[in-house]
Amino acid sequence: MSDSKFTAPVIQELLDSELSERSPVPSLRENILTIRNGLRPGQQQMADWQSGPLAISAVPGAGKSTGMAAAAAIAIARQYERSSSRRHLVVVTFTRSAAANIKAKIRKDLKKLSLPQTGFFVYTLHGLALNIANRHSDLSGLQLENVILITPTQSHRFIRTAVEQWIANHPERYLRLLEGHQFDGEETERLRRQSVLRTEVLPELANTVIHEAKSSGISPELLREWSKQTTDEYAILSIAAGLYEQYQNLMRSRDFIDYDDMILAALRVLENDSARRIEQNQVFAVFEDEAQDSSPLQTQLLEILASDGDKGDNSALLTPNSSLNLVRVGDPNQAINSTFTPADPIYFRQFCEECDRIERLATMDQAGRSTRIIIEAANFALKWINSQWLARTNNKQQTPDNRKVPFRLQTIRPVDAGDPQTNANPAPVGRGLELYTPRDIHHTVELLSQRVIELFGEDPTQNSAAILVRENRQGRWLAEALTSMCKERKIILYDVGERDRRSHVPQEILALLQFCDRPHSPDYLKAALEALVQRQLIPTQDLNALASLPEEFLYPGPLAEPQPETVQKAARLCRSLLRARLELPLYQLISFLALTLNYDQAELATADKLAERVNQQIAGNSSMGGMLSALSEIVSSERFEPVETEDSEERYTRRGQLTIITMHKAKGLDWDYVFLPFLHENLIPGRFWVPPQSQFLGDFTLSEVARAQIRATLHEESIIPDVSQAWEVAKNLKTSEEYRLLYVAMTRAKLLLWMSAAQKAPFTWSKPDNLQEQAPCPVFPALKRQFSECVVNLAAMTKQA
Repeated sequence: MSDSKFTAPVIQELLDSELSERSPVPSLRENILTIRNGLRPGQQQMADWQSGPLAISAVPGAGKSTGMAAAAAIAIARQYERSSSRRHLVVVTFTRSAAANIKAKIRKDLKKLSLPQTGFFVYTLHGLALNIANRHSDLSGLQLENVILITPTQSHRFIRTAVEQWIANHPERYLRLLEGHQFDGEETERLRRQSVLRTEVLPELANTVIHEAKSSGISPELLREWSKQTTDEYAILSIAAGLYEQYQNLMRSRDFIDYDDMILAALRVLENDSARRIEQNQVFAVFEDEAQDSSPLQTQLLEILASDGDKGDNSALLTPNSSLNLVRVGDPNQAINSTFTPADPIYFRQFCEECDRIERLATMDQAGRSTRIIIEAANFALKWINSQWLARTNNKQQTPDNRKVPFRLQTIRPVDAGDPQTNANPAPVGRGLELYTPRDIHHTVELLSQRVIELFGEDPTQNSAAILVRENRQGRWLAEALTSMCKERKIILYDVGERDRRSHVPQEILALLQFCDRPHSPDYLKAALEALVQRQLIPTQDLNALASLPEEFLYPGPLAEPQPETVQKAARLCRSLLRARLELPLYQLISFLALTLNYDQAELATADKLAERVNQQIAGNSSMGGMLSALSEIVSSERFEPVETEDSEERYTRRGQLTIITMHKAKGLDWDYVFLPFLHENLIPGRFWVPPQSQFLGDFTLSEVARAQIRATLHEESIIPDVSQAWEVAKNLKTSEEYRLLYVAMTRAKLLLWMSAAQKAPFTWSKPDNLQEQAPCPVFPALKRQFSECVVNLAAMTKQA
């Protein structure tokens, strides 16, 4: 449907009512109109919402958070006018930093309306679920003081233990996996296969399926029922159900929960009629940002909350007069988490289609962030990829399933004249789009460095720039290559992969505690000294020499040679750690070590969170051994979430800074200049491959087949695909997501988008010196053909130099 069809009657009704009726607060409606009229057409449609369901499909740079904040403030103002009830608006977004950002914007708009900065709550999805579960702990089954929250990876002991228990309970199935496609019974090969199955294949299958199934409300029993519809020789879904069941039993027996348990606990609360009415009657509407990243259970939670509590309708079927007061804003073309989380853009696409059917779909397709040539390049890439996809998968049939192509056909449009955004669609720097084909990755660095120097000029503080990489290993290599240039030109180089994450906190604390426990171990002493050097608490020196003789280093005898000052300083600090180990109670050690390491505010907060988690986990068995065991497991097998105390957006986009960041982490950010080096086919879209060590099972991986089979069932397809079909579906899921990731990366640039694909690059960035011919990402040659005027002539550049 067209936007005008949606907007016109709503606007007219709004103007008629708000200008003609008397208001107890005379200026409020005028202020509402002032805020509304300062928005773009797509944002205005959100601000015009009064009740019912509404889907907003937005393009990159359209101002989703600005529009949502204004719409939220206006909705709160209308609720304030027409009702004396204490219902509030619930705003849900994807990350803590995004929640803080949108909360500040809503408060600012409420201030413009001269209203109290109340009447709303902003949550992450898991924060909302935990809040509900905590208020009704008798129904949720969560006693927060007794449970421990974990984010397990496939190396977590619960996953490993679940694997071992499943093997013990299903020896015949395990032997069938061991045989694979062919097996001659040779003992060495048997042992190798056993190792691969126990440490790689089965843990990966368990980890993948637990997340996929649990986040979709699928129980092990239901998964086992689904497995009866499959006929593969290994019974993959049946194995997955068994692993899932073992994991759940282990979690319950130890009072551990994961993030999916939060959502499930909240839904258990809302199954109770009384509790559901209590929660629904506190909420007049739910606004969801980044809706393309929701999982089925998360969507279900929001729909229940957004339903009219008096009607008790939890199915929330979309009709023109639906009682579902839910506004969902997202961009299915920026869905970049579905291959490593259970999120799938198909659910938001379905919501958009259902809203379109009842004329409740609006589009925010105008974006003022980027210059026009960048918008044109992004639009071209989207259409080219979809057309190639349809030619390959649909044989150019006239009625393709548009939910299965990588992109929703949604064109970014520049803003209209007089747009409220200052400097919207700015003039390009240089050509605005620059396409390079360097000889190799070293030539890439030369060209990139040269362009950075030109762009930052005499005063680096006036510009922001970022290099977006596909993986952190590329970022590390680039950081080393660019350090000297940035230092010479007084440009701050910020490598997010190395410096931003606070995951170093558990690692460093563990290193110091292991040393305190066994100070005479050369390995532990060296690890502790490395942590102290990294934190610049002791001078850089030959640590191997110090660690080779721990007793002589820590407590030199009267006949030992005098220690240099640098060594003495290191020894004194190490002795102070050992003294603290003797004098402090165990529960204070982590906090003491955090202070010793001179942590900043965010790191101290993360260390406090770590100490609380470890002390809770070893309660009843408080010992250094227990503490070390708990810490070791967190470091080796969990994604320990850091505490963020500053705005990550500001930290990553500072002026005068060249930020190296992954494409995934760049979502939601923008810079004046964006560099996309190393655009090669082996990374984007990449190749689905089977690790050589597990090829005895066949030309597929068990985890990806199981994921594809589960999603096919969730998407209500008529049959569960067999192994070969599921493997193809898994390939398509990954390829689609990689192309969306490139689209996100391209749309981060405001003034200049710099793209390159070197002729020679590493096959794997774990060995960056092993260069070989690499094909470019398929989109790159297409961009060069379409935007030939943006192709940089390197031969001419060489002659000029």
